[in-house]
Amino acid sequence: MGLACHIGSQITELSPLKAAFAVLRRMTLDLRAQGFEVHRLDFGGGLGVPYFDRPGEADPVDYAAVAAEAARGLDVQLAFEPGRMIAANAGVLLTRVIHVNERPDGMRFLVLDSAMNDLMRPALYDAFHDIRPVRPREGAAGPYDVVGPVCETGDTFAKDRVLPPLEAGDLAAFMTAGAYGATMANEYNSRPLVPEVLVDGDRWAVVRARPSYDEMLAREAVAGWLIP
Repeated sequence: MGLACHIGSQITELSPLKAAFAVLRRMTLDLRAQGFEVHRLDFGGGLGVPYFDRPGEADPVDYAAVAAEAARGLDVQLAFEPGRMIAANAGVLLTRVIHVNERPDGMRFLVLDSAMNDLMRPALYDAFHDIRPVRPREGAAGPYDVVGPVCETGDTFAKDRVLPPLEAGDLAAFMTAGAYGATMANEYNSRPLVPEVLVDGDRWAVVRARPSYDEMLAREAVAGWLIP
């Protein structure tokens, strides 16, 4: 009925995608020559996310033109899976500064109430997420090691990240957290999941509430043979 491809994630150049589409086109023509009907082509994951430290190199309009050329004259239904590009920059993780620890050697640790369980990508992949104060303070920017409150070496979001001045109680936002943020979050160390809030202009609604400790414990059942 159809063919699909997936050549990787976070691709920001058109040339590898163009080459993959060409393979699907040749396969479609070859299969039809052998009497098979091919009605549908899935061109896969689309373009990578233009993260704030590395803007996307390809424009979606150019991507669409490459896809259209590959499918020209084939009379097929096309499918695309551009989820990350749509969702990533549509979401942020809001966090609050717990403490700024200034060491005698000049190092500064920015301790947040968010932890590796809330945003796993930096710990797993050394992924970059821009960090922005909600209400910037006056003063010169400086380097921080940005960490969470979980007692783990991996609970580190960034090292030597140059940020505006931040103090305990300040709110900050991890940008580009809409993809693989909440979906990879977990309750490690019995930390409740963060609530998810949908925002539209000046309107907002909690679409997934933070679970209570009672709700978390209620999911655990005692094995029958342990009950007297």
